[in-house]
Amino acid sequence: MRILLVGGNGFIGSPLMRELRDSGHEVALFHRHADAGPAGADVVRNQVVHIQGDRNRLSDYRNQFQRFSPDVIVDLILSSGEQARQLMTTVREVAPRVVAISSMDVYRAWGVLHGVEPGPLEPLPLTEDSPLRTVRRLYAPETVKMMQSIFTWVDEQYDKIAVEEAILNDPVVSGTILRLPMVYGPGDPLHRFFPLLKRCADGRSSILLPDDFAAWRGPRGYVENVAHAIALAATSDQAAGRVYNICDEPTVPELDWQARIAKRIAKQMNWPGRFVVLPRERTPKHLLLPGNAAQHVVATSERIRTELGYQERVEIEEAIQRTVAWERQNPPSTINLQQFDYDAEDAALAQVA
Repeated sequence: MRILLVGGNGFIGSPLMRELRDSGHEVALFHRHADAGPAGADVVRNQVVHIQGDRNRLSDYRNQFQRFSPDVIVDLILSSGEQARQLMTTVREVAPRVVAISSMDVYRAWGVLHGVEPGPLEPLPLTEDSPLRTVRRLYAPETVKMMQSIFTWVDEQYDKIAVEEAILNDPVVSGTILRLPMVYGPGDPLHRFFPLLKRCADGRSSILLPDDFAAWRGPRGYVENVAHAIALAATSDQAAGRVYNICDEPTVPELDWQARIAKRIAKQMNWPGRFVVLPRERTPKHLLLPGNAAQHVVATSERIRTELGYQERVEIEEAIQRTVAWERQNPPSTINLQQFDYDAEDAALAQVA
């Protein structure tokens, strides 16, 4: 197949591109990196066509897209309904199908977790037919700005529900939606493992967790496994018009997840520490998370496993080992030291003793 990846040279796009290329598909990447060549030019490197351009001016590159003549387009960096509508309008008569990367934050349960969605807790597990949020603005403006500092493709109108609506309701181009979990692995721009790794490296004897967060269960996926799921959806005609959850199963509590990571860190760094779970009211403020942790976000990925034959290529223990090794070699360039208030943590531990 001929597959065009929009934003395909990032955290998830890079392993996706490699898998598609290694499976014999012809791949084109649309991105804005200046090393691709003159703006709008088609450059072939390592059996991959690179098209440099600005995704906010997508229609300017219709001729380049048509020249590649993709069978399917995978857009990894859709942020708003406007971006999605522009995409679908641009690719009419270019490609018959679009695969759009969405997020499990579309579910009502995610809104309850963040404290923006009224009403009772959402029943679990979440299927692709579970209710979506009724409150469309999930993140506060300052949170969106923080996201933009990490993910340059995020715009002020971030709304994955609007993205899904535009993709699935287009009258001409068929759409596929993939709802992603919290994705970890080498190259993670959020450095999800770093806070725990730093505490271990700093010789902290105890890692503190508030009791509500320690028990919370949320969806995760290793980056190469997520990329594999996207590749299956992109190359399967059966995925047309379908929505799929992607996540590891089973979904374990946060305490168990962090203990797994710490076990791997301990083998590499001889960390002899322990985890201490504290009542929320006795936990230092910098360790508390806003929202309603009573709302777990446990999703089922049975549909993509049954319909497309998805299964993880990398086992969880190996995935954790690779991520820890990468994080040790690639710490974030800036560190928010407020999240490492060890004096407050020592004071809370003294009360336990």
